[in-house]
Amino acid sequence: MGNAPYALLLLFIGLFGSIALYWIYRWLLKRADSTESKLDDIMLAAIGKPLIIAVVVITLYFSVVFSGLIPPEYDYVLDSKYLNAFYIIIGGWIASSFSYNFISMYGRWMAARTESEIDDRIIGVLELGVKYVIWFIVFLLVLSTLEINITPLLAGAGIAGVAVALAAQDILANFFGGAMIVMDKPFKVGDRIKIDGYLGDIVTVGPRSTRLQTLDYQLVTIPNSKIANSVVINYALPEVRLKVKIPVSVAYGTDVKRVKEILMEIAHEAIEHSACVLHYPPPSVYFLEFADSSLNFVLIVWAKAFNMAWDVQDFINTRIDERFREEGIEIPFPQMDVHLKKD
Repeated sequence: MGNAPYALLLLFIGLFGSIALYWIYRWLLKRADSTESKLDDIMLAAIGKPLIIAVVVITLYFSVVFSGLIPPEYDYVLDSKYLNAFYIIIGGWIASSFSYNFISMYGRWMAARTESEIDDRIIGVLELGVKYVIWFIVFLLVLSTLEINITPLLAGAGIAGVAVALAAQDILANFFGGAMIVMDKPFKVGDRIKIDGYLGDIVTVGPRSTRLQTLDYQLVTIPNSKIANSVVINYALPEVRLKVKIPVSVAYGTDVKRVKEILMEIAHEAIEHSACVLHYPPPSVYFLEFADSSLNFVLIVWAKAFNMAWDVQDFINTRIDERFREEGIEIPFPQMDVHLKKD
């Protein structure tokens, strides 16, 4: 009985700590509601209640151990394996809650953006499936911790697990790829992106795939797992304006300064008469190289939006052709001079 005061003190500290944790948990939930991301809400919902209950149970356990109230013949109830089994259950509760809420929140958000009902059904199956799988694993671990033979269960579960994993690996990979797209936000619906040679505008982002409409108005469906592991160029971020580079070649012997003056005049015409070209940043012209058959320049202007590049190029190339004809400037074509030596 000499340890009874210490047991009571430990019990008081544990109960006070659990109450403090509860209020901290409530405060963090309110803070999480004010943020844009929902990942912090999911983590708090998964960890909060299990952690509070764990503090209460562990406090009671050690208070009873220190108190000496359990008769020696019942000491087996205080075996550490029961506490370890409790730890496993708490860990399973956290993992199950986090997985379920993660799939429910992000999966149903993505499924709501599609017209098909199949996506909603898949999300429902994943919600239940992940809970059953996690709790089955927890059940096996608890039995093993309590020194109960689980070999027959493991054999059956192994066969079933392999079959399920092979059948669902693509679905799960695409779903979590879609969740990463939602959280990381490399693009949104309406953005123009380029991925694996496909250039177009995002139409939908679903739980399994992302649909892209190319500039030829073809619909391309790309698995989310592929997007998550690919380099994506987003022409709408960080802003919608686009730098347009227009290469220009003239024949050797042409006055370089005059070519640069004409190109700058054309750029300012585009700013004044075209609705697609920005005044700022200002246009610029660079003489880049002495090529095999030409002198190469580049004219740089800024389009107001990423989907105006062709309009800008059409206007400027048309004016270049007109002005060069007026100025008598030759636009060369690749050629090779062959000299035959007669013996």
